[in-house]
Amino acid sequence: MDRRAGWLVVLLLACAACARAQRFTVETVSDSLSFLVLTTDSTTDRHRLPFPVYRFCTGDVDGDGSEDALVGVVKTTRFDPVMAKRLFIFKNYHGRIRALWMGSRLGGILEDFRFSSDGHVVTLQSTTDGRYVVLEHEWRRFGLGALRFLARGVSLEDAQSVFPKNSIDSIDSIKSIESIKIPSPIISKRKNAP
Repeated sequence: MDRRAGWLVVLLLACAACARAQRFTVETVSDSLSFLVLTTDSTTDRHRLPFPVYRFCTGDVDGDGSEDALVGVVKTTRFDPVMAKRLFIFKNYHGRIRALWMGSRLGGILEDFRFSSDGHVVTLQSTTDGRYVVLEHEWRRFGLGALRFLARGVSLEDAQSVFPKNSIDSIDSIKSIESIKIPSPIISKRKNAP
């Protein structure tokens, strides 16, 4: 191996180490208090989440090469006063946790989400008529934008058959999953929902 190839290998290994130099985790204190924790080689930052967390996963949502945290919380928002499941996305900004996107709604009634291996957020949503949709989203300049329906207007069982089982599943490798409904008063009837 010549000298340039040797330096290239060292540089690639260093870049790989940098890419793994951060880690997001969630620490749960109680059913309504958790902390999102960002640990890097030199810092630790904590962000208080004073509401129930129902889902946590990580992935490069915005395509900048850095892992982001996707946190599912249950709360009201300024734009949607109904207690419901929400999706918040956080990023590492110079060793500090910063909100990338704090969504009020994604269209339907959010039931669950996953991050797929092809870099998209996949949501399972219910509709006011008792049907379900599975929708693949991509990052747009500010927030998630609908990319394509994987299922639309179907039963829960049919929606689950195309919804990723894990956050690392590729959309093309999905066969079926177990029920993801969680019993709680969180899912409520909304007025004026699409």
